[in-house]
Amino acid sequence: MTLATLRQALRQLEEDGLLSQQPGRGTFVAEPRAAYRLDSLRGFAEDLRAQGQTVSTQILDQQAAWPPSEVAAVFGGPVHAVRLERLRFVAGRPAVHQLSWIRESAVAAADLSGNSLYATLADLGVVVHRAAEVIRPGALDATLADLLRQPEGTPAFISDRITFGLDDTPLVVDRATILGSAMEIRTERTVGGLSMQWSRL
Repeated sequence: MTLATLRQALRQLEEDGLLSQQPGRGTFVAEPRAAYRLDSLRGFAEDLRAQGQTVSTQILDQQAAWPPSEVAAVFGGPVHAVRLERLRFVAGRPAVHQLSWIRESAVAAADLSGNSLYATLADLGVVVHRAAEVIRPGALDATLADLLRQPEGTPAFISDRITFGLDDTPLVVDRATILGSAMEIRTERTVGGLSMQWSRL
């Protein structure tokens, strides 16, 4: 094998996410990235467990509270909601911070450390119909950097999702901050299937 062929093979393995080449240090096997799928209406942990990932959840806050004005506007006015703040670990590493506001007050007493929020809502008789999600690039502020054990300013994906019930009532307003080094976004497109729109920031 020639040196040029070896370099080409290493470059391809790096593009496939299997190797990480670090100048001055060498070439390393890359840590596996979990896929954040856009074509399903499931909870984050459900999605990753279906891919064979080990996911655990740390509840940082779970209580009834008045949401901030931008969330109240989505709900159609001031409503007492449940504030749910979670830290998601993938393969033992903190990868996602989630802050959710939930209209269903009974969620305040639910055990969500190992249970999906969507499954919990279903158990409470709340039917989830659809969700609208916007994902944009961002960076960790000091608070999230500390929680995710990364330097401040580390690149991340910011996902803002609104989940609706059968009558199109907003049920959950959710913001997930996802480490770009831990996750990749994947989707599959078919004729008449998933529709994606791109907007300029």
